[in-house]
Amino acid sequence: MSSPPESPENAESIRSTVSAEQVVPFRPFTTNQDLDPVRLRQAFGVFPTGVVAVAAEVDGELVGLAASSFTSVSLDPPLVSISVASTSRTWPALRRAEHLGVTILAEHQGAVCRQLAGPVARRFADVDLTVTDDGAVVLHDGLASFDTTIYDEVQAGDHTIVLLRLHAVEQAEPDATTDPAGLPGPLVFHRSAFGSLA
Repeated sequence: MSSPPESPENAESIRSTVSAEQVVPFRPFTTNQDLDPVRLRQAFGVFPTGVVAVAAEVDGELVGLAASSFTSVSLDPPLVSISVASTSRTWPALRRAEHLGVTILAEHQGAVCRQLAGPVARRFADVDLTVTDDGAVVLHDGLASFDTTIYDEVQAGDHTIVLLRLHAVEQAEPDATTDPAGLPGPLVFHRSAFGSLA
């Protein structure tokens, strides 16, 4: 829903909160920068993101990957997105699944995430999970999980942006075994390392 038009009084109030001392001269970007992949990855890495597991059963085999590019997109229709590298060897198989499970990983699931990014044969070794009748795979102990299908795919440079339509959602709820402070926080990916919210 759009915000009401800003009144002149509100605009003046906002302007008056910025003092002259706070205004610094604009420093233009350096021109002709060498935007090499390493430099870009370092810059992108200062923005922390959550991490999800995307998985399904395909031809009787469990297939999955970890993604730190999960984004909520729309409520109507209900859509989320992930971004997958064009060089991914997993996505061509995973995209053939009838349904995909998406699990938002909790702060204690860093090892599971690293496992999902490791050798294909061991990605689901000793990982507790559920396979739905439609073949979506969701991991236990995540903060939330979604049953999805592919809504659209958009080629974007060296990645594919995948829009997923939601068909069902489950969210972790506090219970008698949960710390009084609440549920665990999300697994966070920041500066090429896993962490948690402070």
